[in-house]
Parts: sequence; structure tokens; C-alpha cells
Amino acid sequence: MVITYKKGLKQLASELRQQCTQSEAKLWEQLKGRKVAGHKFLRQKPIGDYIADFYCKELHLAIELDGLSHDSEEVMDKDAVKERYLNSLGIRVLRFPDGEVMNDMRNVLREIKFVIQERVSIYGKKIPPPLDG
Repeated sequence: MVITYKKGLKQLASELRQQCTQSEAKLWEQLKGRKVAGHKFLRQKPIGDYIADFYCKELHLAIELDGLSHDSEEVMDKDAVKERYLNSLGIRVLRFPDGEVMNDMRNVLREIKFVIQERVSIYGKKIPPPLDG
């Protein structure tokens, strides 16, 4: 499946990679270089009209980190719309609060590894099909 994205998001994603949050940098240290169960993750991956904080193409798995700005109702509504869109493409979304990444990385990685094992057991090495087709 080819993932398309809105024009202009590639540049924004590049800027976001350069201005990452402390929690994004900390999780990226754990994900980069196929350190988690041998799967490749990308940072700030454009998908459709959105940018996923981290994305594993082979498992259709996105990881989103939620900082303080995600506590407002408006941002939570936008996050829900984004998540529904990603889900419609067959992408599973994991969300973690920044504080959990900063203070409990062990359990964050445990949950990520659990979901990776779940995705591999369901799909094997095949990329999961979109939910709508």
C-alpha cells in the first residue's frame, strides 16, 4: 500500500524532526536502528493530512506522544479525528503521554513490544490491508 500525503507536509515533518520534544527524542533513542523487535520506525511520517510522531510501515503501527497541549478538548477532538483516519487505513495507533515516556520508559517499551507481537501474530510478515478495502 502506498501512503500518500498532503503537499507541504514533508517540509513540516522535517522541521518537526529538528524541533522535537524531549519525550520524542527519548523515545526515538529507543526506536531508531530497529532496536525494538527488529522493526524500522520513522519519525514524523506524513500520512494523508496528518503527521504521525513515529510510524512502522511493515506493521502499520503509529505511535503518538501527547504533551500538555493535548489536554484541551479542541486538541483531543483533533487527535480523535486523526486517529479515526489512520485507523481507516488499517493503521493501529498507540498513544502515550509525554510524562509516561519521560518517567516510565520501561512500561512504554513493554506496551510497544506487546502490540508489535500482536500485529506480527495477526499479519505475519504481510502488511495489513486497509480497513475500508
